[in-house]
Amino acid sequence: MKINLLKYWIAFLPCLMLIFISCEKEFPKNVDSPDKAELKSIKLVNAGADGNTVLEGTIDEVRKTVSFPRLDTLTDFSNLIFEAEMSAGAQLDKESYSVEFDEGESSKTIVIKVVNNKRFREYLVTLRLLIPVFGADFEAPVVYDNSNSDEGNPIHPAFTSLLTRGTGFDGESVLIVTRHEMGSHLLRMEDIRNDNTINPIPLNMTGVSGGTLVVNVGAQVDGHTYIANLSGGHASPFKIYHWTDPEDEPELIADLNTGDIPNAGDRHGDNMSLNLDENGNGYMYFGDNAVQTILRLKVTNYTEISDPTVLDNASGSTFVMTFNQVDQTDDYIFTGYEAPIRVADESARIKYELSGTAVPQRGVDARVVHFNGERYLIMTTAARSGADAVVLYVYDITRGDDVVEALQIFEERSDQSPVFQYGLLGPVNIAPGTQANFHITKNEEGEDEMLTLYAASADAGFVVIDFPKKTLD
Repeated sequence: MKINLLKYWIAFLPCLMLIFISCEKEFPKNVDSPDKAELKSIKLVNAGADGNTVLEGTIDEVRKTVSFPRLDTLTDFSNLIFEAEMSAGAQLDKESYSVEFDEGESSKTIVIKVVNNKRFREYLVTLRLLIPVFGADFEAPVVYDNSNSDEGNPIHPAFTSLLTRGTGFDGESVLIVTRHEMGSHLLRMEDIRNDNTINPIPLNMTGVSGGTLVVNVGAQVDGHTYIANLSGGHASPFKIYHWTDPEDEPELIADLNTGDIPNAGDRHGDNMSLNLDENGNGYMYFGDNAVQTILRLKVTNYTEISDPTVLDNASGSTFVMTFNQVDQTDDYIFTGYEAPIRVADESARIKYELSGTAVPQRGVDARVVHFNGERYLIMTTAARSGADAVVLYVYDITRGDDVVEALQIFEERSDQSPVFQYGLLGPVNIAPGTQANFHITKNEEGEDEMLTLYAASADAGFVVIDFPKKTLD
């Protein structure tokens, strides 16, 4: 028997349509309402010490934010009164607002509501104190990059095959100490700031000879250029050269047989730390390759070398240790890429040691910078393993009467994040001669105007970064 399915479908169709119609869901429809909650203008009417100052707010309707000019710190923040123009029928959710600033805070953001019957709209209102601002503006860097980073120029060509392990910086020039065919040379900052132009100025190398490596490390201080060779043993001469004009023949200011210095290590010139005052007086420090001792040389008038003294080294300093004076105090920042930041005296006696987890342990050539009322710790990390990178770090350590107390306070902070960092990207290598330095430019009144930071590392290149001083916006 054949069944006529078409007949059954036609019979069932009216029922099916009835089911669909009866099951259709009723969705809510948008109903126009006159109750709008829009903020058109707003004023703070009781600012200032006398409560009579009126400040006009700036509204960003897209972001739903309001900003005001900076407020006098004597304003009654427990009773802030706003006067606002809003949509018809709307009002603010409160007659007055109370704001508390925690210690050290210079701004605060509160939420105000524009309410109209069942509708409301929230705005974020930022209040900033009219207080002096200090330090560098790390949000406005001007970068002159000659490293492996993707920023700026390609890497400086001398930073290859570990031929460049030492550099220097004094704000006016960058010193490149290299065995590359370019030869050791200076780069003037006026050229670098002119479209990051690299214009090498060769050093006159007449008479520069001897040692395991003829040149290896150096320093640039107040227009004075220093280069040391690598002495691979006591009998191998340890030589230090000096220039004030790159075209002149260098002055040999030290020619040492370290075997004549009691207890001196076998190899010097893997590192060099030069600390001079404005008259060219101070010390040079050279840690030995075996990380057992430190050779300290007294410097007078930039070029007179005397009083060789052997000091005890500290574990973890490594053969690229650095020893940098904090201003003209008896505090020195003692670093190596396997040790925490340490504060020592001029004889390398440890005064304080920062926790090994507070900052990256690969950080070397750490220095303390005082700029525009703030104090910073800067350093560059050395790339020693696959997990490492060459990075310039800046930490705010302003609080504290001296550098030891500053580092103690920093160590106790819950947030130890850097205020600035910049990556040169490496690569990993076996002899990561790594440097960091800074220069402060002052205006005609002698006030700090610009902070310039410098970082470099073997086969990673170098970078120079300018930061303006922070100003009230």
